[in-house]
Amino acid sequence: MFALALAFALIIGLALGMLGGGGSILTVPVLVYVLGIEPKLAIAMSFPIVGLTSAFGAWRHWRLGNVRLERALLFGGVAMLGAFAGGRIARLLDPRVQLAILGIAMAAAAVSMLRSSFRAAADAPATNIHPVLLYGVGLGVGILTGIVGIGGGFLIVPALVILGGVAMRQAVGTSLLVIAMNCVAGYAGQAGKMVIDWRFVASFSAVAICGLLAGTALLRFVKQNTLKRGFAVLLLLIAALVLWNNRSLL
Repeated sequence: MFALALAFALIIGLALGMLGGGGSILTVPVLVYVLGIEPKLAIAMSFPIVGLTSAFGAWRHWRLGNVRLERALLFGGVAMLGAFAGGRIARLLDPRVQLAILGIAMAAAAVSMLRSSFRAAADAPATNIHPVLLYGVGLGVGILTGIVGIGGGFLIVPALVILGGVAMRQAVGTSLLVIAMNCVAGYAGQAGKMVIDWRFVASFSAVAICGLLAGTALLRFVKQNTLKRGFAVLLLLIAALVLWNNRSLL
């Protein structure tokens, strides 16, 4: 099972490297359903795993000039407030409720990915910037991150492009920095008496980072829209599993 979990860590990294987001949403289901870790502990463990992997990806994009620091600090600052609040809220929720919310978020991410795969790619930023809507999305994404331990890149990237006037290439790098910031705040919000196996976290993160590097290198050889559709199908299947296992709440 540990080997299977590491295989999924590689997939998570590949998705982050090739798509710039979406992969981290698999972390909690892998920890819960592959390794049998209790949901609340799995969510707490997901923060350093997703945060470390995203921070490494953001650093690579920073070197390429693909991070809008001012947008990351403003959007990410608001999102961090939401992530901390979401972490506090999560301490009061039944873990089955958290998993049900995660399943719905996974299905939404899959639908968003499918829709974007059938649209023509556009690297030009929006001409009209909507700061109130942008930061509203940031707050919402932060709360979701704090409650269920996901990165939220599937929401952050389009928000930065459509509402924030950020070019797609820069939105991906900026999103990874925002995700890393969210994970710090989410972990702080959920911090309690849970004992985290940091050796496992380090191993899982290292494999995910290797996947991110491989995904970045393979990006030019793979049609991104085809990749999005395939990964969206995987997300839908896992979302169905998560929702089925928590169907008593729906």
